[in-house]
Amino acid sequence: MKIRSEERGARSEPGSGTGLTRSSILDPRSSKGFTLIELIVVIIIIVVMIGTFLDRMQFYQEQAEKTVMEQVAGAIQSALILQYGEIMTRGKPTDTAALAQDNPMNWLQKRPDNYSGEFYDPTPLAVAAGNWVFDLKSRELIYVLRNTNYFKPGKDGKKWIRFHVAVSYEASRLPSLQGAPPELTGILFKPVEPYSWF
Repeated sequence: MKIRSEERGARSEPGSGTGLTRSSILDPRSSKGFTLIELIVVIIIIVVMIGTFLDRMQFYQEQAEKTVMEQVAGAIQSALILQYGEIMTRGKPTDTAALAQDNPMNWLQKRPDNYSGEFYDPTPLAVAAGNWVFDLKSRELIYVLRNTNYFKPGKDGKKWIRFHVAVSYEASRLPSLQGAPPELTGILFKPVEPYSWF
């Protein structure tokens, strides 16, 4: 090897033992770059990473949508409690039945931007995905889902969640009030049917 490098006019690095010459390391013509197989492996790795990123991005978008929907439902539950407190303060507990028929969005100080309004017997296709709508026929508030990869609908099989105000009455347990009308024991804003989302 020493003879060949001296013939080309290049000196070998003393003590290197590799046989690499200074001119072969610095000469751009001697480096060949990536082979085709190396290039294909790099492209495959990049494609797999992009696919994983897109899948995770969709997962987190759906998580964010569920969180926002639950925040609106929580705000409506809080507004319902305030409405109930106002009714009880006025001394008219019989007005609580009207809460079950009212549009819950009317109780909020500011309606969400994705509230589409009131519809009579809507279908999921009649409302834009990711929006709330109040059904005038059933008196239920509906959220139509945008991302449904991890959603399992209720009995109706539609990709929406229907909410209503549930008023609970119970007969008094006190012997002196056995003949009295049932007492209001709870008022909740809850889904009409159970659903699974994540």
